[in-house]
Amino acid sequence: MNESDAALIRAENLTKTYRLEKQEVKALRGVSFLVERNEFLAIMGPSGSGKSTLMNLLGCLDTPTDGKYFLGGKLVSAMSENELAQIRNREIGFVFQVFNLLPRATAFRNVELPLIYKGMKKKDREERVRWALEMVEMAPRMNHRPSELSGGERQRVAIARALVNEPSILLADEPTGNLDSRTGSEIMNLFHRLHSQGNTIIVVTHDRDIAEQTQRIIFLRDGRIEWDRRKGEDL
Repeated sequence: MNESDAALIRAENLTKTYRLEKQEVKALRGVSFLVERNEFLAIMGPSGSGKSTLMNLLGCLDTPTDGKYFLGGKLVSAMSENELAQIRNREIGFVFQVFNLLPRATAFRNVELPLIYKGMKKKDREERVRWALEMVEMAPRMNHRPSELSGGERQRVAIARALVNEPSILLADEPTGNLDSRTGSEIMNLFHRLHSQGNTIIVVTHDRDIAEQTQRIIFLRDGRIEWDRRKGEDL
């Protein structure tokens, strides 16, 4: 088995073209890279670089115009909408800049929701939710609603919800964007702890300080990878 076969993510010449009326916009122009299990990396780039488009492809929220995307050895770029939905539910945990919590539901119920969609039995759900909330140090606040939590606490609940299905990848889109610098640092420390426990984490960010806290940065410009550097390597 070669390195590319063993990779968790294998992107081969991914392209994405959007058609807006009579105009074509090339958001990605042949992007290729590997991500191994238990990597912690950032995808960076200026506005319009293609990083949001790439995040949508990695998260199986969209499909490429051309190229191949393998996740865990499966060719997900050729899957149907129903198959992609199953992959999203099983393999990918999403963390967004806006926390996307249900305002009337407690932290416990917000984290439980993906397991209800999955059809898990109530007793098993409750055990898994408590585990996820303990992972992010929010078990004491499990009965609080989002309005009763700080921004950092809400993001922790959102991370617990992303973790609860034990996904292959945590995919975080500007996860500290709505937080002050101190709270943002706490969330990044939480990601480091989750990474040390075996999680694969991809952070999409425009913030160089956040990206520098990861092991590897992929920098996009004009739909292409301008550079791909691991910590300690020179450009």
